[in-house]
Amino acid sequence: MMRNALSTLRWFAATAALLLATTGHAQEVSSSGLTLGPADARNVLVLHASNSVQVFKGVLEDFSKLNPAIRLEYTELTTQELYSETITRARTEPAAKSGPDLIISSAMDLQMKLVNDGHAQVHISAETRALPAWANWRDEVFSIGTDPIVMVYNTQKLDPARVPHTRRELLSLLQAPDQPLAGKISTYDVQGSGIGYLAATQDTRLDSMAGALLAAFGRNGVTVHASTEDALDKLQRGDVTLAYNLLESYTQHRIDQGAPLAIIYPQDYTLMLSRSAIIPKQAPRGDLGALLLDYLLSPRGQDMLAKQSGMRPVGASDVPAAGIRPMSLGVGLLVYLDPLKKRHFLDLWRAAVLPAVPLSSPASVPH
Repeated sequence: MMRNALSTLRWFAATAALLLATTGHAQEVSSSGLTLGPADARNVLVLHASNSVQVFKGVLEDFSKLNPAIRLEYTELTTQELYSETITRARTEPAAKSGPDLIISSAMDLQMKLVNDGHAQVHISAETRALPAWANWRDEVFSIGTDPIVMVYNTQKLDPARVPHTRRELLSLLQAPDQPLAGKISTYDVQGSGIGYLAATQDTRLDSMAGALLAAFGRNGVTVHASTEDALDKLQRGDVTLAYNLLESYTQHRIDQGAPLAIIYPQDYTLMLSRSAIIPKQAPRGDLGALLLDYLLSPRGQDMLAKQSGMRPVGASDVPAAGIRPMSLGVGLLVYLDPLKKRHFLDLWRAAVLPAVPLSSPASVPH
């Protein structure tokens, strides 16, 4: 019986190898990456992005289906890693053609800084020309889709009658005598998260009570999360009851899978960020990066992004719903990347949210 089992296993292995040799295609998926296309392809497209592999997988598979001769190598990185690796590469090997052919990030401000500092290529096509003005800056950085920043709560842990629908209501809940959110609220660690820093600084710009809300977080023993996925894990387990400033697309994906979560679109204002894309100046195959970018901006690509990743198509965001505040690509996003402003904001944030951490402690990189 053992010999028969081993023979069967060998047969399956040989068959799989024969199929791979015949088709020349392979698909490799890991927690932080995805490879599609022929193993021996002459054309290799390298994509680095902050998009979750599982959420973005269907979109990339569709692109691969349309371009079967291209090998696509996708690596998921944090927004800070995407930015830092580009800067480091430019500093240490400025003349080299290396690194990714396309970078997609939810940290719009960091993408804008890369462009402003000369680390992106110009790309002009029918697809980029069709973008609205807010979604294309200098033909170097482009919105491929939008994503509202929302509050999320565990429906098994919070009484529906107490669900806050504005930031003022959230502040009142945090100040309630029975302390329903004490030790049960989470927000981004803005010291290490690009999207967290962007959302928090935009709150400061738009909302006069942002400081009071941060102080209330601190008094309630807020925990900090590194990513939306991290926060959703905590919410789903019941470790926290409510999380502030999460991405709608990832949250809806969890809800569709049965998680006991619900989304709050703050009625005072709901920020809507763009997933933005650049073709790095040092891209070895900028032409392939441009091919993928044009696919993502095409009607088919936009439809796939909406269906597979939950992002909202760029065109659908031209006339946003009431209360939605889109963030446009532009130099206004660079204000809080000024070193002095950044240091000041982080000092205030740490003092409010992490009062046990002395202000004199070394600051980690804020994006």
